[in-house]
This record gives sequence, structure tokens and C-alpha cells, in this order.
Amino acid sequence: MVQSIMKTAPLAAVLAASAAIPPAQAQPLSLDKTGALHNEDVEWRSFPAFPKEVRLAVIAGDPGKPAPYVVRVKVPNGTRLMPHTHPENRIYTVMSGVFYIGFGTVFDPDKLVAYGPGSVVILPANTPHFHWAKSGEYISQVYGTGPLGLEYVDSHDDPR
Repeated sequence: MVQSIMKTAPLAAVLAASAAIPPAQAQPLSLDKTGALHNEDVEWRSFPAFPKEVRLAVIAGDPGKPAPYVVRVKVPNGTRLMPHTHPENRIYTVMSGVFYIGFGTVFDPDKLVAYGPGSVVILPANTPHFHWAKSGEYISQVYGTGPLGLEYVDSHDDPR
């Protein structure tokens, strides 16, 4: 539990810092006023809790705060996200590609289920799961209520 909190706090700080994007770049949308963001203006960044090739974009809100947020995750072909959990409930929407997700504390390709664009996956808090960009790059959009957290089942899988 303490290890989980210790990992969530720095993660929230990184997310808060990444939301402070210079004026020349796209800003995450505020949740307290009308706004819009064109797909071509999405700002992709590395994220310390992910493998180095995976990118995250903060679309709306501040994932480091206890409030609603929307992020997108871009995972290149062949990349695996090893078993992990999130302390918050999440709703995933597949934006492009095929999103493969499996449930459990051990990465098992036989447990993966494929979801195409437009599919929605509900993930309750603290559900162990894993992903694989098995058939090509995918982009998923994640809605949750922060602060966003991520804890790997096996600490050796954590790139931080």
C-alpha cells in the first residue's frame, strides 16, 4: 500500500507538470469552460510509467488532481504493457487500431481480447490487466477521475 502511494504521488506530479505546456503547444482542455481540440493538435509526450516508445496526451482536465480527466495513449506495434493496476475506475475507448487487453497478474497472450475502433472497455479500480499492440499501433482514449495512478504487479516491469 505504501509503495502504491509512493508511486502514485510522483506520477501525479509528473502529470501535473506535463499539463503545463508552453503557449506554442496545445493545452489540455479545461473542464470548466467550453472548448475543443482538433486531432492534429494533440500533443504526445513520453510518460515515465510507460515503456519509452509509448506516448500519452492529456486531452482534458488534470490527471494529477482529484477530478475528471481524459488522456490518450498511443502504443506502437509489438509493444507490451505488462500487468499493472490503476487506483481509479477507467473507461477506455478505442480510437484507432486494435486494442488487446487481458486480465490477471501474469501476462498471458491466450487471455487477450481484441477490441476495434469505437469499442468501449470498462475497467474497475485495482483490476490487474495487461495490453499488447499485437497487430499494429493502437490509440485508446481513457476517461477517469484522478489522480491517475499506475502500479506494476511486478516492480521489475516498472520503467521508473
